[in-house]
Amino acid sequence: MRGLLWLLALVAMAVGVSLAARYNDGYLLLIVPPYRIEIALSLAIILFIAAFMLLSLVLRTIGLTLSLPRRFGDYRARRRSEKATASLHEAIRLLFEGRFTQALKKAGEAHTAGQDPGLAALLAARAAHGLREPEKEQEWLGRVSDPRLDPARLMLEAEIAIDHEQYGEAVSVLHALQNISGRHIAALRLELRAQQGCGNWPEVLKLARVLEKREALAPELVQEIKTLAHQETIRQQQEDEGQLLTYLRAIPAKERSLRLTHTSCQALLEHGVDDEAQRMIEKQLDAQWDSDLVQLYGQVRSSDLTSCIARAEKWLPRHPDDAQLLLALGRLCLQQRLWGKAQIYLEASLSLLDQRAVRLELARLFEQTERWDEAMPHYRAAAEQIALRVATPPALLRLGVNSLPQPSVPRLPG
Repeated sequence: MRGLLWLLALVAMAVGVSLAARYNDGYLLLIVPPYRIEIALSLAIILFIAAFMLLSLVLRTIGLTLSLPRRFGDYRARRRSEKATASLHEAIRLLFEGRFTQALKKAGEAHTAGQDPGLAALLAARAAHGLREPEKEQEWLGRVSDPRLDPARLMLEAEIAIDHEQYGEAVSVLHALQNISGRHIAALRLELRAQQGCGNWPEVLKLARVLEKREALAPELVQEIKTLAHQETIRQQQEDEGQLLTYLRAIPAKERSLRLTHTSCQALLEHGVDDEAQRMIEKQLDAQWDSDLVQLYGQVRSSDLTSCIARAEKWLPRHPDDAQLLLALGRLCLQQRLWGKAQIYLEASLSLLDQRAVRLELARLFEQTERWDEAMPHYRAAAEQIALRVATPPALLRLGVNSLPQPSVPRLPG
């Protein structure tokens, strides 16, 4: 359509020029002694225009001819740039695909061609890390000289240090990153891993709370991390009873869990803070039942064992088949020298689950009541369980191959 319009315009122009020339009676006189040239004005105009166009074409041809070397050089440079850009894009794609060898090659080509050399070096370092080649990692990281890429370089350095289990170095790098670009979520996640590797559990707890507030981790994962941090901190503070009690009382209620209560009570019992452990176990068991925790309840050396026994006996109707509850009751009664009840509870636990701990408690009970002949079979059974556990692979132990024949269930008191 546009070509047709141009054609119509040219035809109209030609018609206009021809009509103007028809009514133009002027002429142009050129005197070049001894010559005298007289031509029509219309023809002279046409000749001038033709001469101008011819001169313009000649000059343009000369200019293009003289600029050929420069234009050829620009063309080659443009081709090199396009090839380098393609290599950089290929390196990014191959890196995401996990084809690290080819990604390293393409990133090296882009860096050699000068196409965004800082970014190309960063990609090459990441590919070298995927290939587990530390020397190349450091070589390419040293080539990242663009200050704008410092945050990206430090993030990669921290990730590499964590993967190489150099957690202290990773923490230092992340602190340097914090001075440049602040504490963004990805850096906080890396620092969390690094602090876990360093065993700096108070800092792990602080980072977990920050990430939880920013909704950067799943709630279940945050709770798991906080529980682990609390457990490790409790183990580190077991030598100082005062610090341990202060720390346990400062733990927020929403961060308490069954596993954490178990670890806390173990630490308290080791320090002899049995009353505090008793209250903690009772509160947890009232909220959520756990057989391992109730077994720990039987190790309490409370000043009021009678109330402990009464509390445990209230749990018994709701959990009559819990072997650990029966073991705990047997231990508590044994401390109170209630020999008959202790024997009944321990034998009931043994009938549900043959455990070495129950065998040993029954043996001690019979020793204290001077029934040596009845104690020896339980000592032998406990020793056989230890020998069998040492000789049996863990997978078979989980299948229960070391279980002994179950005695009949004795009648429980009351």
